[in-house]
Amino acid sequence: MTGLRHMKQWLGTTIRTVKNPVLENWNSGDQIMTLSTRDKNPPLRATGMRRTARMLFAVLALSVFPSPSFAHHPGENLDTLLGSKEKYFQAIDRAAPDFGLRNADGGAVALADFRDKIVVLNFIYAKCPDVCPLHAEKIADVQGMINATPMRDVVQFITVTTDPGSDTPDVLKTYGPTHGLEPSNWMFLTIGPELREDATRKLAEAYGHKFVKSRDGYQTHGVVTHIIDRGGRWAANFHGLRFASVNMVVYINGLTNETGSSSAGDDGTFWDRVRRFFR
Repeated sequence: MTGLRHMKQWLGTTIRTVKNPVLENWNSGDQIMTLSTRDKNPPLRATGMRRTARMLFAVLALSVFPSPSFAHHPGENLDTLLGSKEKYFQAIDRAAPDFGLRNADGGAVALADFRDKIVVLNFIYAKCPDVCPLHAEKIADVQGMINATPMRDVVQFITVTTDPGSDTPDVLKTYGPTHGLEPSNWMFLTIGPELREDATRKLAEAYGHKFVKSRDGYQTHGVVTHIIDRGGRWAANFHGLRFASVNMVVYINGLTNETGSSSAGDDGTFWDRVRRFFR
């Protein structure tokens, strides 16, 4: 039985799947969700009630994780469900652009190293004064929920700098803890000496959005979080910072299970009930 169906039975309701026409025709390169310094909505840090909710989610998730597998698509139900509940969600379903980068200690890291895990990927640069810190804290919020469950062993968070010339190893090492990211399953990557300075900006472009450097060293860019399924399948994007963190968590939970057999129902309250536990 799948993780979503476990929670569905526990909550005593069913799932209704509805198409989301708003995002059906989005191109992943659209900059619709680009934020200005006047449009900041920082994610809330965990309160005692939210921590309690995370523990509840951990109990729900204890028995729902199969062994790691190769690339798979769990069926359209998961994408359709998310699209009906989260307007900043975009289903992708194609091979993720590969990369070979370096961590803060200079070690080689490739996307292929995590073929048995689900990867949450985002691009930022440490000098960014506005949306990048907020993006990091949003990722930390999601990571906190994930790491309160057995999913912590099957989910890897990766941040890539788009300013490798300025983001030195010391910067890479201190950025995460400053913004609440746990290094046990998060890493901040940069280029190696064999790559051009703009290699990570080119990589971001391969994932559908641009980081354009200005003369003062700042960069104009959008805000997108990429979800890469096991086996390197680019499953989805979450645009901007206004998506509900719990929606990403439940989507990732769905990817860890064989959700293709989930059945649609006529009661749409399931998602709302799950979300209330995390508020």
